[in-house]
Amino acid sequence: MMDVSPRLLPWSSLDGKPCYLVGEGGGFLSRMADEMEEAQLFLAGGLIEDAQRVFAARSWTAGELHLLAVELAESLVEVRRVAKSRGARLLAVSGAGA
Repeated sequence: MMDVSPRLLPWSSLDGKPCYLVGEGGGFLSRMADEMEEAQLFLAGGLIEDAQRVFAARSWTAGELHLLAVELAESLVEVRRVAKSRGARLLAVSGAGA
Protein backbone atom coordinates (compact mmCIF):
# COMPACT_ATOMS: atom_id res chain seq x y z
CA MET A 1 0.00 0.00 0.00
CA MET A 2 1.42 3.39 -0.97
CA ASP A 3 1.53 6.37 1.38
CA VAL A 4 -0.90 9.01 0.13
CA SER A 5 -0.49 12.57 1.41
CA PRO A 6 -3.58 14.72 1.93
CA ARG A 7 -4.45 16.84 -1.10
CA LEU A 8 -5.02 20.56 -0.56
CA LEU A 9 -8.34 21.31 -2.21
CA PRO A 10 -8.98 24.45 -4.30
CA TRP A 11 -11.52 25.82 -1.82
CA SER A 12 -11.64 26.74 1.86
CA SER A 13 -14.07 25.94 4.64
CA LEU A 14 -16.74 28.47 5.60
CA ASP A 15 -14.39 29.87 8.25
CA GLY A 16 -11.51 30.21 5.75
CA LYS A 17 -9.51 27.14 6.78
CA PRO A 18 -7.89 24.94 4.11
CA CYS A 19 -9.71 21.77 3.08
CA TYR A 20 -7.91 18.50 2.37
CA LEU A 21 -8.78 15.23 0.70
CA VAL A 22 -7.22 11.96 1.78
CA GLY A 23 -7.15 9.17 -0.77
CA GLU A 24 -5.55 8.12 -4.02
CA GLY A 25 -7.29 10.71 -6.15
CA GLY A 26 -9.64 8.85 -8.44
CA GLY A 27 -12.98 9.66 -6.85
CA PHE A 28 -15.73 12.18 -7.47
CA LEU A 29 -14.35 14.81 -5.08
CA SER A 30 -10.90 14.58 -6.62
CA ARG A 31 -12.32 15.05 -10.13
CA MET A 32 -14.40 18.01 -8.90
CA ALA A 33 -11.24 19.56 -7.42
CA ASP A 34 -9.38 19.02 -10.72
CA GLU A 35 -12.17 20.77 -12.63
CA MET A 36 -12.27 23.65 -10.16
CA GLU A 37 -8.49 24.11 -10.37
CA GLU A 38 -8.69 24.25 -14.15
CA ALA A 39 -11.52 26.80 -13.98
CA GLN A 40 -9.56 28.95 -11.50
CA LEU A 41 -6.48 28.90 -13.73
CA PHE A 42 -8.58 29.72 -16.81
CA LEU A 43 -10.24 32.65 -15.04
CA ALA A 44 -6.83 33.90 -13.84
CA GLY A 45 -5.65 33.93 -17.46
CA GLY A 46 -8.63 36.03 -18.46
CA LEU A 47 -8.02 38.42 -15.58
CA ILE A 48 -4.39 38.85 -16.68
CA GLU A 49 -5.61 39.77 -20.16
CA ASP A 50 -8.08 42.27 -18.67
CA ALA A 51 -5.34 43.85 -16.56
CA GLN A 52 -3.01 44.14 -19.54
CA ARG A 53 -5.77 45.79 -21.56
CA VAL A 54 -6.58 48.28 -18.79
CA PHE A 55 -2.92 49.16 -18.30
CA ALA A 56 -2.29 49.52 -22.03
CA ALA A 57 -5.22 51.95 -22.37
CA ARG A 58 -3.66 54.27 -19.76
CA SER A 59 -7.07 55.77 -19.04
CA TRP A 60 -8.48 54.13 -15.93
CA THR A 61 -10.42 55.43 -12.98
CA ALA A 62 -9.53 54.87 -9.35
CA GLY A 63 -12.56 52.58 -9.06
CA GLU A 64 -11.42 50.45 -12.00
CA LEU A 65 -7.95 50.09 -10.50
CA HIS A 66 -9.41 49.20 -7.11
CA LEU A 67 -11.68 46.52 -8.58
CA LEU A 68 -8.82 45.14 -10.67
CA ALA A 69 -6.55 44.98 -7.60
CA VAL A 70 -9.22 43.14 -5.58
CA GLU A 71 -9.86 40.63 -8.39
CA LEU A 72 -6.14 40.08 -8.98
CA ALA A 73 -5.55 39.47 -5.26
CA GLU A 74 -8.41 36.95 -5.07
CA SER A 75 -7.16 35.17 -8.16
CA LEU A 76 -3.59 35.11 -6.85
CA VAL A 77 -4.79 33.39 -3.65
CA GLU A 78 -6.53 30.73 -5.76
CA VAL A 79 -3.59 30.20 -8.12
CA ARG A 80 -1.17 29.97 -5.19
CA ARG A 81 -3.36 27.30 -3.58
CA VAL A 82 -3.41 25.32 -6.84
CA ALA A 83 0.38 25.59 -7.12
CA LYS A 84 0.90 24.44 -3.52
CA SER A 85 -1.47 21.52 -4.01
CA ARG A 86 0.09 20.39 -7.26
CA GLY A 87 3.61 20.86 -5.93
CA ALA A 88 2.86 18.73 -2.88
CA ARG A 89 1.38 16.00 -5.06
CA LEU A 90 4.44 16.04 -7.33
CA LEU A 91 6.72 15.66 -4.30
CA ALA A 92 4.60 12.78 -3.00
CA VAL A 93 4.69 10.98 -6.36
CA SER A 94 8.44 11.46 -6.79
CA GLY A 95 9.11 10.22 -3.29
CA ALA A 96 10.95 13.41 -2.39
CA GLY A 97 8.41 14.12 0.31
CA ALA A 98 9.20 10.87 2.11
